[in-house]
Amino acid sequence: MNLTDWNQRVEALTIPSKAFINGKNADALSGKTVACINPANNLSLGDIADCGPEDADLAVNIARQTFEQGPWSAMAPAERKKILLRWADLLEKHSEELALLECLNAGKPISDTVNVDVPGAITTIRWTAEAVDKVYEQIAPTGEDSLALVTRLPLGVILAIVPWNFPLSTTAWKLAPALATGNSVILKPDQKTPLTALRIAQLATEAGLPDGVLNVLPGDGPVLGQHLCLHPGIDGQTFTGSTAVGKLLMQYSGQSNLKRTFLELGGKSANIVFADANLEKAAQMAAVAGFYNSGQTCTAGTRLLIEASVYDEFLEKVKAYTESWQPGNPLDPSSAMGALIDQRQLDTVQRYVKIGLEEGAELLTGGEVVDLGNGGFYHQPTIFKNVHNQMRIAREEIFGPVVSAIPFQDMDDAIRIANDSPYGLAGAVWSSNINTAHRVAAAVRTGTMGVNNYFGGDITVPFGGFKESGNGRDKSLHAMDDYTELKTTWIEFE
Repeated sequence: MNLTDWNQRVEALTIPSKAFINGKNADALSGKTVACINPANNLSLGDIADCGPEDADLAVNIARQTFEQGPWSAMAPAERKKILLRWADLLEKHSEELALLECLNAGKPISDTVNVDVPGAITTIRWTAEAVDKVYEQIAPTGEDSLALVTRLPLGVILAIVPWNFPLSTTAWKLAPALATGNSVILKPDQKTPLTALRIAQLATEAGLPDGVLNVLPGDGPVLGQHLCLHPGIDGQTFTGSTAVGKLLMQYSGQSNLKRTFLELGGKSANIVFADANLEKAAQMAAVAGFYNSGQTCTAGTRLLIEASVYDEFLEKVKAYTESWQPGNPLDPSSAMGALIDQRQLDTVQRYVKIGLEEGAELLTGGEVVDLGNGGFYHQPTIFKNVHNQMRIAREEIFGPVVSAIPFQDMDDAIRIANDSPYGLAGAVWSSNINTAHRVAAAVRTGTMGVNNYFGGDITVPFGGFKESGNGRDKSLHAMDDYTELKTTWIEFE
């Protein structure tokens, strides 16, 4: 389809506007709403329920009752699987609608939402559903007079808080294992991007998920989010977002009921290129790593570490590939980059461009706001050269299309620079020498490390961070551990 086709579909699209509580669409109890803005043009998509503490209390009580009564928590895993698979089928049936909602709400290119975000969410739900009745529990070694069972039980009521940069993807990463293991869930999407969360909750009920198991509350983070995080009726909370907010969630856990807290937070990932690498492929992927989703990616390769002997040569290759990463209308399938989420994020990117120049870095390309004439929030892909690792543009998460290119002398220097960061979420190493590649990949303290690739991985492997990039893991069988409690039952025979 082309831009005209997608614009026609926008005209026929229904925008979800209400919260989703106990299997039904619901207004906020206060009656308040807030405009949901399209980042591509700064126009309202519609007024969305603005939930508050009273809505949170209602939803938590319903989720608690549903969990304790057991229509979902006590259901056999094989039966839960059937419902989750029907849910995935409905997402696939409505995939075009979901892709369009995600594009309009988050400013993401329609080519990404169609080909990456929606299929990825469907795969996550299907894979987790298929896995849940194939995970065995344990019997501990004992004498013949005893039997020791080690089982996993659902935590109870889970609070899932998801971000605005990958709303549908991260929602699926949280909901699939939380629901598969029998929990009830309160989903709080970012107030900027609630649309796909609201729609897939409706589809979950249509698939047969019992009422009250999944509740979606759009609303403000400092008000609604804080109230939920402090709520004694929440047993566990999972969050993807900034490190600053993640630290607050840890505090809220301690101030309330020590609810389990799992965090996937910020990053400042090192993309390390050695002189013996395939420089053409590495340069092409350096642009992808830095500018995919307009750089609004926690795993973005925003620290580009280049061996000094090929520093200038390699940067010229990256600059050339950057030309294909110019922002455009997100509804145009030819656009590689869409919009930044809002004016505040655009201002943040511009502030860091100014900081970089003041620190003495050299602007190789980009650095300017892009005006497409439609009121949206767009910025050029930007590369700084002659950066050292103590500059703020090399240490602080910008969350925009800004890459800092840092030279290194040898393998030890590359490892030192890569690890000199408070973050440890992702990264990559490029080299034709397997010994170099393996040693660097093992030595860099990060949750995911690519060798001659970036953004590698699928649903079968865990995703999460070291250090201030968080704890816990999304994806894979390991994700189920976050949503379950280990229980020992010791039986003695007479």
